[in-house]
Amino acid sequence: MTKAEVITEIAEKTGIDKADIAQAVESFISVVKNSMAEGENIYIRGFGSFVNKKRAKKVARNISKNTAMIIDEHFVPSFKPAKDFVEQIKTSKKIKVSAN
Repeated sequence: MTKAEVITEIAEKTGIDKADIAQAVESFISVVKNSMAEGENIYIRGFGSFVNKKRAKKVARNISKNTAMIIDEHFVPSFKPAKDFVEQIKTSKKIKVSAN
């Protein structure tokens, strides 16, 4: 499902104009990105958490040049779904049918 499809579905379910929904979705995405860039984690009860995970400093290899390079410690964004969310996916009949 794409962002446009999400916007369309929300608009159909709520009766709110698509342009207003699109602006709200874009604002949500912007808030998540900016907050995480500033080091803040975001917790949405019943949905999940957007958190920054720390990656340790490591040595990587460039196989074609046979050289080693150091990758400094850095942070990467991560999403951890809530238990309710995970349980809903595990018990979904549609996913089990499409997986077979």
